[in-house]
Amino acid sequence: MNNSIYQFQKPENEPVLNYRPGSPERIALKAELKRQSETTIQIPLIIGGTEVNTGKTGTIRMPHDHQHILATYHKAGILETQAAVEAAVDAQAEWSSLPWQERATVMLRAAELIAGKYRNQLNAATMLGQSKNVYQAEIDSACELIDFLRFNVYFASQIYAVQPESDNQAINRIEYRPLEGFVYCVSPFNFTAIAGNLNVSPVLMGNVTVWKPASTAVLSNYYLMKIFQEAGVPDGVINFIPGEGETISEIILNEPRLAGIHFTGSTMTFNRMNYTVGSNTGHYRGYPVIVGETGGKDFIFAHPTADVDSLVTAIVRGAFEYQGQKCSAASRAYIPKSLWGQVCAKLKQQIGELKMGDPADFSNFVNAVIDEKSFDSIAAYIRLAQKSQDAEVIIGGKCNKEKGYFVEPTVILTTDPCFETMTEEIFGPVLTIFVYEDEKYDEALEYCDTGSIYALTGAVFAQCRYAIEKLKKKLRYSAGNFYINDKPTGAVVGKQPFGGARSSGTNDKAGSYLNLLRWVSPRTIKETLTPPVDYRYPFLEE
Repeated sequence: MNNSIYQFQKPENEPVLNYRPGSPERIALKAELKRQSETTIQIPLIIGGTEVNTGKTGTIRMPHDHQHILATYHKAGILETQAAVEAAVDAQAEWSSLPWQERATVMLRAAELIAGKYRNQLNAATMLGQSKNVYQAEIDSACELIDFLRFNVYFASQIYAVQPESDNQAINRIEYRPLEGFVYCVSPFNFTAIAGNLNVSPVLMGNVTVWKPASTAVLSNYYLMKIFQEAGVPDGVINFIPGEGETISEIILNEPRLAGIHFTGSTMTFNRMNYTVGSNTGHYRGYPVIVGETGGKDFIFAHPTADVDSLVTAIVRGAFEYQGQKCSAASRAYIPKSLWGQVCAKLKQQIGELKMGDPADFSNFVNAVIDEKSFDSIAAYIRLAQKSQDAEVIIGGKCNKEKGYFVEPTVILTTDPCFETMTEEIFGPVLTIFVYEDEKYDEALEYCDTGSIYALTGAVFAQCRYAIEKLKKKLRYSAGNFYINDKPTGAVVGKQPFGGARSSGTNDKAGSYLNLLRWVSPRTIKETLTPPVDYRYPFLEE
């Protein structure tokens, strides 16, 4: 019997490779991009460790070249979804009884495989299938994913170490049990790392999952599933079933053994899930744990003392990296009139320098949006601004989907702080700016706080310390991740745990111990060393 007490040390964040011209990592990644772009693969379901072909298929296309097919994937139906549930439930007893440090070892092995052997494969699949430039892929499908795997192990060791006090009369302890049943993981297209973490955070704590990946991210997610298998995740612990969300969810959300939902996606979809779970409450074995990160309408608010160069850089990076397809992307900004002239000129200069195109060309800062549905929705918002008397497009605005789904980085200027593009989530490279009179600073701050149903991320810019304190206080509930003199994107695992409230989700902070706590059901155990043998207490004596 191994009686060692494991205490995993806090890891360092995975270093970001720079991919400079001539560097070994650039040469290797270029070769992998070429290989994948010249290959079309078949992607099966993986249920209980077995690859399943259903015959009902979809295609994975490059968003920046939508005639180029990277893969054909099989879709799960009713029978396959039911089989995935059974495989997960069958696997849980053995997986959950495995010593936790053995589960941790599997996670750390996965991290090492991604950091080395499969780094280029995952990055290239993310670049080609999700149209990310090399830096956006590196910080996502390599670094953040590796950090989730390593830091989660460290956080788990901290959780398991927290035990109640005992005395000479009794021994007390807490058993951190996994949930009773399976966890339904629904992952988004925009972050390969999120897809991984939605599964591995509950799995590390002894749970099993049924995983429905976004249809537009099946390529990178399939490679990730294969890495999990190679790392030692046993058959049935994670079950990979791409397919139609409504079909799969209809089965899952009505399954009595549903123990939890780990979700990242749209607010509307999450609301429907919550409604269904609430309606089925008496049908489940227990109350399912619901953890969700949803939409955002993230802000940048500038005080008159803001540094213009820092502000402009934050706007460009925060709004237009990965085409604004981040839940944390800057989508609305409040700029004082006294700074607007300088800000506008510098924005036009910097945005005018941005190149747009294929992510395999490393000089492109901006790539394509994910698919035609997204393209059409973003283009409709831009047309709305172009036709409105309350707004004008001052930068960009051109959209073209002939070859790829390309939307220019677009800046809208509005005179109405409640204009649609100031309040509604667009999820694309569109930023709307409201210029406020300096003397109406408090009024603008109120608009920032109340102008959106979301509360995910936000950034404030000021040099005045009193102003910073006021901004922090007034916008206390406006963002779960709040940035001072920085862009509202780029949360790092272990440093800025991520999540928001209001209509942005349950704020369970991925990248910290807080998220892992949702995937355990603690049991308190008391063992009395010398049990009493008489019912009488001293107060009963005459």
